[in-house]
Amino acid sequence: MRSFGIRICALAAVLGAAAFASSAFAEKEIKIGVIYDYTGPLAAGGSKAAAIATKIAIDMINEKGGVDGYKIVPIYADAQSKVDVAINEATRLMDEQHVDMLMGFYSSAECVPIAQKADAQKLFTWYNVCIASSVFKGKNLQYVFRAQLHSDQIGKAACTFVKEIAQPKLHKAVKDLRVAIIHEDGPYGSGVAAGNVEACGADGMDIVLKEGYSATAPDLSSLITKLRRARPDVILHTGYNPDITLFWRQAREQGLKWDALIGQGAGYGQYDKLHASFGDEANYIFDVDPVAAQLLDAKTLKPGLGDLTQEMITRYKAATGEKEVPPHASMGFNQAWIFFTDVLPRAIKKYGGITSDDLRKAALDTDIPVGGTIQGYGVKFFPPGTPMSGQNERSSPVVMQYLGGQTKIVWPAALRTADPVIPLPKSSAYAK
Repeated sequence: MRSFGIRICALAAVLGAAAFASSAFAEKEIKIGVIYDYTGPLAAGGSKAAAIATKIAIDMINEKGGVDGYKIVPIYADAQSKVDVAINEATRLMDEQHVDMLMGFYSSAECVPIAQKADAQKLFTWYNVCIASSVFKGKNLQYVFRAQLHSDQIGKAACTFVKEIAQPKLHKAVKDLRVAIIHEDGPYGSGVAAGNVEACGADGMDIVLKEGYSATAPDLSSLITKLRRARPDVILHTGYNPDITLFWRQAREQGLKWDALIGQGAGYGQYDKLHASFGDEANYIFDVDPVAAQLLDAKTLKPGLGDLTQEMITRYKAATGEKEVPPHASMGFNQAWIFFTDVLPRAIKKYGGITSDDLRKAALDTDIPVGGTIQGYGVKFFPPGTPMSGQNERSSPVVMQYLGGQTKIVWPAALRTADPVIPLPKSSAYAK
């Protein structure tokens, strides 16, 4: 009986220790408000893909025991593709849920006002996807950070690519190249278009039309009429998902032709959605975006990142059933992974915790070289007092093209996996 009693006491001690350890671990949490557009038109434009991949990163970190004793506790919120809902959800997470930080966000129209609100409340905020340069430009933000690239870079990259293919592919001098710039008129589209105007203009291209429109416009026929009159060789288009589908449908109905259409992020990064809408006409579309990680040669990256990418891809396909993994999945996963494996550990170890000031100082110390993330670019944030304070100065985009149902990198030359097909083949309904 005494032996049995001893075993009971020992078991109680073990269970008590386990309960204490569990309780101690549970007390060390970092609550993160994760906001994406899970529903509404922006969901299909890439937001849902980024959200799924962000959750994959969180799950993987927690499966390994969290970060230095801290469990990641996400509180997911749906912005519903509406700016006011996004702001209300951010406010709820800050004031009612008392989250330690905010993460996620797809739409630049949401990011601009939320950045101001979060910074004023000194709440650390980590943007994963939205790209508008206006989120940071001239704002001197202190608590908002973005490892993702910004719209000025996308606008410039598109023009540099067009400049490089003008003579060899279109047999035209750059000054004779007719370029049209069309865009949704929110911060995202306007930001990219401004970058287009500045870069293409500096390169001497003939900008025959620049026109914005509402992403919720029910009819784009007047825009297409203007494009037909302008006769562009190349169209640079920045849009989401429903507006892209509407544009292409009405362009075909009205007989608009082009040599190349270069999409610039958002809806153009979702090949599955484009193919569902346009069939084989989705082939030969270009997309300027942060690279889909699986397209890079793992040998050019830090050891282990190739395996990390494959794990993300495997989990993403299992979660969605999709064959093609869009760039937005890499964006959502990569930015989250950078935070959890670089910023958060430093905040805990070097600065003593997870307050906004701890996280802010840790982010400003980030110094990841090129090749140190699954998307290839490095990470170093512009410091306070600079025009783009909080923005990653080492981010960079690529130009991809959909060829035969696959996504290929066609620019820059150092990363190229296929030669760009331009002009459109004569078999295309949109070919000149």
